[in-house]
Amino acid sequence: MSTEEKSAAPRSLAEALRVRDDVSLAALLRSRPDLITPVPTDLTQLATRAGTRASVVRALERLDRFALQTAEALAVAPDPALYGELLALMGGDEEDPVVAAALPRAAALLREQALVWGADDRLRLVRTARELLAPSPQHPSPTGLGPTVREATAGMSPGRIQEILTAVGLPSTHDSVSAVSALGALFADRRRMAALLAELPGESREVLARLMWGPPYGQVTHDPAAHLRALLDRGLLLPTAPGTVVLPREVALHLRAGRAHRTPEPVPPPVEAAASHRPQVVDATAAGQALAALATVAELLKEWDEGGPAVLRAGGLSVRDLKRTAVALDVPEPVAAFWVELAYGAGLIASDGEADERYAATPAYDEWRELPPAERWAHLAAVWLTATRTPGVVGGRDAKDRTLSALGPNLDRSAAPEVRHRVLALLAGLPEGASPAEESVLARLRWERPLRGPRGEQREAGSARDEDLRGRIARWTLSEAELLGVTGRGALAAPGRALIGAPEAPRPAAEAQESEPEGPGDKLPVHHHRMPPVAAPPTAAERAAATAAAARLLAPLFPEPLDHVLLQADLTAVAPGPLERGLADVLGVLADVESKGGATVYRFTPGSVRRALDAGQSAADLHTFLARHSRTPVPQPLTYLIDDVARRHGRLRVGAASAYVRCDDDATLDEILADKRAAGLGLRRLAPTVLAAQADPAALLEGLRAIGFAPAAESAAGDVLIARADSHRTPPRAAPEPVPDGPPAPDDTLLSAAVRAVRAGDLAATTPRKPGPGGEGGGEDAAPDGALPRTGAAETLATMQAAVLTGEALWIGYVNAEGAASQRVIAPIRVEGGFVTAYDHTADEVRTYPLHRITGVAELADDGG
Repeated sequence: MSTEEKSAAPRSLAEALRVRDDVSLAALLRSRPDLITPVPTDLTQLATRAGTRASVVRALERLDRFALQTAEALAVAPDPALYGELLALMGGDEEDPVVAAALPRAAALLREQALVWGADDRLRLVRTARELLAPSPQHPSPTGLGPTVREATAGMSPGRIQEILTAVGLPSTHDSVSAVSALGALFADRRRMAALLAELPGESREVLARLMWGPPYGQVTHDPAAHLRALLDRGLLLPTAPGTVVLPREVALHLRAGRAHRTPEPVPPPVEAAASHRPQVVDATAAGQALAALATVAELLKEWDEGGPAVLRAGGLSVRDLKRTAVALDVPEPVAAFWVELAYGAGLIASDGEADERYAATPAYDEWRELPPAERWAHLAAVWLTATRTPGVVGGRDAKDRTLSALGPNLDRSAAPEVRHRVLALLAGLPEGASPAEESVLARLRWERPLRGPRGEQREAGSARDEDLRGRIARWTLSEAELLGVTGRGALAAPGRALIGAPEAPRPAAEAQESEPEGPGDKLPVHHHRMPPVAAPPTAAERAAATAAAARLLAPLFPEPLDHVLLQADLTAVAPGPLERGLADVLGVLADVESKGGATVYRFTPGSVRRALDAGQSAADLHTFLARHSRTPVPQPLTYLIDDVARRHGRLRVGAASAYVRCDDDATLDEILADKRAAGLGLRRLAPTVLAAQADPAALLEGLRAIGFAPAAESAAGDVLIARADSHRTPPRAAPEPVPDGPPAPDDTLLSAAVRAVRAGDLAATTPRKPGPGGEGGGEDAAPDGALPRTGAAETLATMQAAVLTGEALWIGYVNAEGAASQRVIAPIRVEGGFVTAYDHTADEVRTYPLHRITGVAELADDGG
């Protein structure tokens, strides 16, 4: 390198950032959004922020495995390191061609992330990253390497160092520094080290082999055996504390053939296909699952329509209520927790906020029910994809050993949206109709984002250990996507592909043939996916467009709703498919669901018929409804059931006295008083046709119905009260907001403005200024670098007016109306009325400034100055 090139080489991270173009700076800020919160004033501040421990840890945790291995290798390399030295550490003496081909990408990624700076002949890992990744007794390096000879001999006596030189056949030196350098050079020399190791007994070489890949520390007694003494005498093991020895880094690298890692992983593991299905089968299966998902959510909301389970004091559902919900939905408890959380995340259920707080449907549920089925599903799927609430952790323990309950606090896992989206993206990369091998998906995710931080620290306090959190979220994603209908038979369906914004996969003609076999035995090609570039986050409009596209693709896959059922003589009705909403609503009140599946079976009971009568229907209405919507004749037993219940419905009237019962037939009241089951209601006769009760009207209604009567509630005017199933709603509630995983990713507009502001601030901070009136030092009014200039009002005005005539740019200090001070580079255009109009290089626009807010002005130095 020439002298000019050396002088042009960056001497700090700030200088390295200064020579980047705007596209590179924008890429850095996009990949590390914490650097832009708030926007740095200049590149020096940006470099300082990029080197803080919290920011570096966050950046390291987002590297793929090979990029992290590259950073770990740089942490044990000389500082600065040559690119050839880094390549030798990664590829070994054999120079693995795959590693050599992948290393430029990893090095470029580290540079882009501002974790490495400098040219290829002076690669420098930022100091904080080196401190995090370099070996130490308290925090062993992931490479398994120990300290260098220089570090390990730091506290050793000069005499002992000279004894080691003599033992390995090196001449004595006059000082310890040259002695350690000679010993390190010996250990790094492959030919001389091979000869030195050949002299050792086999047991000594076995000890070195055990320590070679780490951990490099071992224990010895005060009187070590002969084979250990041979290693200690030659400095191949060096003492670090009484009874503890370490294998020097140079010796370990020789034994490893120069490799820093036992197994470099330059190529991401492939996502393998476990089975192949025709795309039409996948889409049809997913559509069936989507339809079942809508039915399940509707059934859940129907269960909670009149007020659901009580809210625990700490928030959430009790274990007992979750079990009841699981029984009502006929699903396991973890699946019930998923549906409950999905409805909650979509804003369909919430707590009602009353004194006896309970969960209930929200007004948004009524709006959701009015949407077409495909749009209802797309809304649920979009909420699931972006939600940070993670139902899979329900039943686990938080940091205080408290049980995590459904709908309760502490269920947010900020990594969930990113993992869900990435899992679906990996599925989208497989051939259409292919379902993945689960373990290959998990292995790929582990490579893309190593599960542990550089020190093995947990990245989420209060959660399960981070080393398997992402893996568990990925497993939950695969199962939840199948439940929701995003996938079918494990393969990504067309609506799911549209949901994540993936392009539609081409469908080869061979795949569309009906005769194509499908099953786990099919052999599918293996795909190595490239790492996706860091892209701007989707805007709200893009997310809405993806959701609409998913609904559009799903709509043709749904069967047309039916307007009829099949009535049977055993008091059941069979719905051979999804019903029209009006028919389903009325039938859901008139009958109870007995079984679900391809066809839904409803059963008519006295209680269900009474429920329909309570909702305002008459017997004639029910007969007409059944005759209109049944493809089979209305069975006579069903007709008799409706008439019998209607004949007794409303003969008893319950109102508020505390409560009362009245009936025109006093024999019926005699029957109630004689029934022992009515003793708890506190009934007494007030008149031949009236009974008074100590229970409230609601309890009295339930008590009489439990005995076998069919009372109706009445108002103070004596009219029958109609209690509809959808009468209870919470006040308007907002759906829970996802908890972001750190600062939000900036969009292109913010990035462009931030880069412009940082450039302008850096220009103001680094542009040379002409000396002040006091000569080279600038006199009393001169400002040191980085400080605001100070000049008097007259001098400021004169300098401004001169700059208007000459067209020169000036450096000014400015204090705004809020008192915030800043430095700016401006080109004055006009000075009048106490204001200066100038082109502001800092803001990249023409602005007007009051002269009294300008603290000082200085001319910029000439280019040749």
